[in-house]
Amino acid sequence: MMPKKISRKQFLKHAGTAIGIAATGFPSIILPRKRDKLGVALVGLGGYSTGRLAPGLQLTEHCELRGIVTGTPSKIPRWQREYDIPDKNVYSYETLPDVANNDDIDILYIVTPPAIHMRDAIRAAEAGKHVWCEKPMAMNEEECRAIINTAEKNGVFLSIGYRMQHEPNTQTIIGYGENNTFGKITAVQTGAGYNGAHPDPTNWRRIGRLGGGALYDMGVYPINAARYSTGMEPLTVSGRQWSERTDMYSDVDEFTEFELGFPGGLMAKGETSFGKSVNYLNVECTDGWYRLEPMQSYTGVQGETSEGTRLPPDPNHQQARQMDNDALAIKENRKPLVPGSEGLRDIQIVNAIMESSRNGGARIELS
Repeated sequence: MMPKKISRKQFLKHAGTAIGIAATGFPSIILPRKRDKLGVALVGLGGYSTGRLAPGLQLTEHCELRGIVTGTPSKIPRWQREYDIPDKNVYSYETLPDVANNDDIDILYIVTPPAIHMRDAIRAAEAGKHVWCEKPMAMNEEECRAIINTAEKNGVFLSIGYRMQHEPNTQTIIGYGENNTFGKITAVQTGAGYNGAHPDPTNWRRIGRLGGGALYDMGVYPINAARYSTGMEPLTVSGRQWSERTDMYSDVDEFTEFELGFPGGLMAKGETSFGKSVNYLNVECTDGWYRLEPMQSYTGVQGETSEGTRLPPDPNHQQARQMDNDALAIKENRKPLVPGSEGLRDIQIVNAIMESSRNGGARIELS
């Protein structure tokens, strides 16, 4: 009797589990093949992939750009020419599952609109590829949990693209909170937004069902900042959302303000916007204060403390650092700095802010 054939995906899953058991004593993730750099395919070739991720992947030590997934065929020739991507590493959203049979690609980085993250992240995980998913992770808690569960079921890494948690000055701020360097935190104020416009009515940032609006697009920065600077999870949320340019933002929020209530009575106030430029994190403590301003720009993140310490900008490429850290975590079979649970928690807070706003700013208790 001929032996039963198994697919490459099945082989990788069983082989990875076996290696994980041998190395750690319990089932683990699919470990990468022995080679210098892991192959990354970008899923979605919009402005962020074009302007930040692809250039960043030219600077990384542990991963490199090897493939693309796009729904716009006209973009393919330029990407192939600029990054030397072979035909066999080019996919559409429909053919994305075929990446399971491609040894060149280890990781799929999901850079599509938020409402499509779940679809593409699940397809990537089911193909046996590690998943990097841009923020915000998805539209709601159910979608986030579906991504997490699929990654776990298929034995692949899942990391969320919160570049700021990899940034050195942000890491310093996190350390201040963990070590009570300036005493107990007494208040947090934070905001992230820009004064701009999205005149194209097809832009996903103007469309609620695609994950548009200031809160989804930019609000996760101050939400995440309030969480990582305090090292705590909020117990309550209240918020208010509105639009002033209703011709452009009738379907989504142009402005959002919110308040997070943490254990011990600590309150964090946050704001985000498409109509006002804000970019700061201020932390007040019993024995002083510290701040970052700007706190989430692609370059120039800097800060200071009440003691006169300066936190000068780091010159390195933020996305390159983020992707290298995540690739190294895969290579070393350890938990990524920003796992799926981080993205899930922020989306729970986003949805609670929206619920509060619909109910006149009522305080919502988080589970």
